[in-house]
Amino acid sequence: MIRIRKGVQRGWSFMSQLIARVRQAACALKHDGLTLWYALGYHATPWWVRALIVLVVGYALSPIDLIPDFIPVLGLLDDLILLPGLIWLALRLLPAPVKAAASARREAHLAAQQPKVRLRWAGALVIGVWALALVLLWPLFKRWA
Repeated sequence: MIRIRKGVQRGWSFMSQLIARVRQAACALKHDGLTLWYALGYHATPWWVRALIVLVVGYALSPIDLIPDFIPVLGLLDDLILLPGLIWLALRLLPAPVKAAASARREAHLAAQQPKVRLRWAGALVIGVWALALVLLWPLFKRWA
């Protein structure tokens, strides 16, 4: 009976550590996303890094995934690997002064506990891009059907 309790306690300990690590990673991902947002506003950010940041934000906000979420493992796996990988790549490509300035603005934003950044035009842009893609690809879909 004591062995079972110790095993269960070890299992709960492992799960609580895993949950804490996932929360920490999610918080770091949120901070990195905010850093990228502020880096987008600096003129010293190269155009290809800005394009990558826009791609990352568009993919994160887009309701359409590369691999649909209803596919059991792969659907969620692309969100867990692709999005953090793209954020990591964009952060690596940022020049050091831009990254430092954007991180300082992020810390000031978080310290002031300002409300979340919400842009309606960004949502409209994502919807517009997908609508344009649908309009342009409609003849192909119609031909195959």
